[in-house]
Amino acid sequence: MNSPNVEIISDCIINPKFISEEAMKPMYFSPWDLVMLSTNYIQKGLLFRLPENQDFSITTFLDDLKHSLSATLTHFHPLTARLATVKHENPPSITVFLNPENSPGARFIHSSVNLTVADILKPTDVPLVVQSFFDHYQAVNNDGHELSLLSVKVTELVDGIFIGCSVNHMLGDGTSYWHFINSWSEMFQSNGQNSHLTQISRPPILTRWILAGSDPIVTLAFSHEDQYINRPDRPMLRERIFHFSSDLLAKLKAKANSECGTTKISTLQSLSALVWRCVTRARRFPVDQETGCVMAVNNRSRISPPIPENYFGNVTLFTCYLSVLDIVSFE
Repeated sequence: MNSPNVEIISDCIINPKFISEEAMKPMYFSPWDLVMLSTNYIQKGLLFRLPENQDFSITTFLDDLKHSLSATLTHFHPLTARLATVKHENPPSITVFLNPENSPGARFIHSSVNLTVADILKPTDVPLVVQSFFDHYQAVNNDGHELSLLSVKVTELVDGIFIGCSVNHMLGDGTSYWHFINSWSEMFQSNGQNSHLTQISRPPILTRWILAGSDPIVTLAFSHEDQYINRPDRPMLRERIFHFSSDLLAKLKAKANSECGTTKISTLQSLSALVWRCVTRARRFPVDQETGCVMAVNNRSRISPPIPENYFGNVTLFTCYLSVLDIVSFE
């Protein structure tokens, strides 16, 4: 059966409620930011059921989202700008930066689809239509020269709401992403009590962090984007959602600690190990073949001196754990 089409109802631009002097200064990226030029946007979605036994106005809801987003962007103003590139001739090189003179705003889309929450969650495979719940699907961060650095797509379901956010990865990592989302949520809830509120409990630190004693990387040794932008033609993959109850996670953690003779294995570690082993077995690697598991690690608290948790940028390190597959049952 073909997936129903997602219908676009409205499409608009949201700007910060107030513009500060800081928002008018160009931003030059850190090395951790620049390595994201060829990767995809961060895309995360929030799925809500419509409230029962109470009136719900989608018009009021959308207006509140827009007003609170505008107030939040006062603090996260880089999300409203666009990237810019300056080419240098001698030697051939480029400078990629955030251009405050080109800040048309964040994109806000309202759409609808004839599906229920169960239609999204019940199937074994994630329905392909979910890809249409996000703007900038498969875009790479370098596309932020023309595309909005933040795009919000609110899709009405028959009995729910899906809010899909696409954020350019040059501006921040997963910690930064959820910092923005939580700040927006805080503003959304507070605006119901005070429509003039513009303050948030955790203002972001936007100044780019550079290792002490180092100079910022202003230029890259390239003459054209084709030298550093890779757009792989990936095959269509099946996506699945796995649900783990709190009781099951507790049993998994206890079993992992018991078999390893320790009490230090966390819930995340035991679940990650289970998923890793299942994926490796599904690939039918020989049991004596070395395999690797790569995970992204937040470095804010691991650097001395630590980087503040409110730092809005990329501070992520990818770590790889190598091991010979150990066939262990977690049934």
